[in-house]
Amino acid sequence: MSRNFSLQPLLDLMHDRTDEATRQLGRLVAAEQSARGRLKLLTDYRQEYARRFQAAQAQGLTLQAWRNYQEFIDKIDIAIGQQSAAVETSTQETAVGQEHWQTQNKKLKAIDTLSVRHRQSLVKKEGKQEQKQLDEFAARHYQRPAEAE
Repeated sequence: MSRNFSLQPLLDLMHDRTDEATRQLGRLVAAEQSARGRLKLLTDYRQEYARRFQAAQAQGLTLQAWRNYQEFIDKIDIAIGQQSAAVETSTQETAVGQEHWQTQNKKLKAIDTLSVRHRQSLVKKEGKQEQKQLDEFAARHYQRPAEAE
């Protein structure tokens, strides 16, 4: 049995790929959180603007002011719709990134398991060799006193 793990280049490659998948997943999660944050800002702003609109209505509005408020709320609603779509896309991309990371991690674990088994096999083989040497040494040691008599 070779002392070197023959699949070591593949193990190294799988480590690199898993590390890259981890970094990519981190970027995707950050992008999703950012998109959700922007959506929350938009919805909070819309609620605040709607409150201002109601307060202004209670005090009396001109028709032009009423239209301006309505048009701006409509624009905010469009922006909220667009940002909701961006959040959905980002969520889907994060899910794909998680699947990719899980796949890479499974492959890494499979190759790593083979590596661990290889090392265990080497340790077992070395143990047997040491025991054989000890047995031979002990056998020689006990044979010498018998030969001296």
